[in-house]
Amino acid sequence: MNRVTNDILYIGVNDHDLDLFEGQYIVPLGMAYNSYVILDEKTAVMDTVDKRFGDEWLGNLDKALSGRTPDYLVVQHMEPDHSANIALFMEKYPAAVVVASAKAFTMMKNFYGNEYADRRMVAAEGTELSLGAHVLQFIAAPMVHWPEVIMTYDRTDKVLFSADAFGKFGALDREDPEGWACEARRYYFGIVGKYGAQAQAVLKKAAALEIQAICPLHGPVLQEDLPYYLNLYNIWTTYGVETEGVAVFYTSVYGNTEKAVRILEEKLKEKGCPKVAVSDLARDDMAECVEDAFRYGKIVLATTTYNADIFPFMRTFIETLAEHGFRGRKIGLIENGSWAPVAAKVMKGLLEGCRDTVFAENTVKILSSVSEENLARIDALADEMME
Repeated sequence: MNRVTNDILYIGVNDHDLDLFEGQYIVPLGMAYNSYVILDEKTAVMDTVDKRFGDEWLGNLDKALSGRTPDYLVVQHMEPDHSANIALFMEKYPAAVVVASAKAFTMMKNFYGNEYADRRMVAAEGTELSLGAHVLQFIAAPMVHWPEVIMTYDRTDKVLFSADAFGKFGALDREDPEGWACEARRYYFGIVGKYGAQAQAVLKKAAALEIQAICPLHGPVLQEDLPYYLNLYNIWTTYGVETEGVAVFYTSVYGNTEKAVRILEEKLKEKGCPKVAVSDLARDDMAECVEDAFRYGKIVLATTTYNADIFPFMRTFIETLAEHGFRGRKIGLIENGSWAPVAAKVMKGLLEGCRDTVFAENTVKILSSVSEENLARIDALADEMME
């Protein structure tokens, strides 16, 4: 049994069969559904797991309890990958009390047909629950990333149970060759990213706490080098620039738009750009592309005019960025069209609601194939993106 502290044990499960998390995010390393138990004079279980792992989870809980009976089930987040076994738990332990926010109980009734009116404790900002030596303090975290979310701070062991914040794709028994940040970043901007202001508000609350470990509902327990994780989350939640360089995203039908992108890539490298990240939106993972757009401070979008609009993958990409609160970036545009190019105009229109964005003055307009005039304009765009 994995111990977070002497009194806090990990009882979560690993999922190696899931192909798409939330029906859209590929998870080649699987997924972890985290749950914890706090052992004291009274015992508290922190969240459940996905319904497919109910029996395994209850088995983990039984081992951790060593014959004891749990007193509380704390439900921090009502997404079914965390809440699906509430009824199973409450049936097995009829004396247990479920602790959650008022909105969570409404969702509990909607999801599972029971709001446990006679066996519940409503938690709000500042509500405390004493287990004996351990005192749990609840922190309201609305829209991080659902409205009912609470986080829990164990004042005794100085552990923050952070719900979906600080989460990461990947099962815990699979080594991630890219480390924590890559899949945590993809998870954050895909799952939570739209709600940066709300996540930042919770971070400010956390800054007032002495934290020695962070226990998220997905991904590893964070105990070492906490300033590293907190700094990254501060950058992400404020839509700051994490990596200097330029990210280029393109679609290309017959290779001419891609040719312009590759020329731009070489120009940027020649001019000393510290990093150029190029993504083909038709072939690369869309969630990773979204992650990179938020990671860099400057991006270039290159696509063809298509049905008097833009190529579908580029439209989906830009709409996803806008939906997730994209802002504060410098954007260069490359368009292609054989008779009536409108791609740059359409892309600008889709991005016009994104706050604090600046468009490069040098838009590259390709008429079917790259010309000498295009080469000069690509060079000028590279200069502008390097400013």
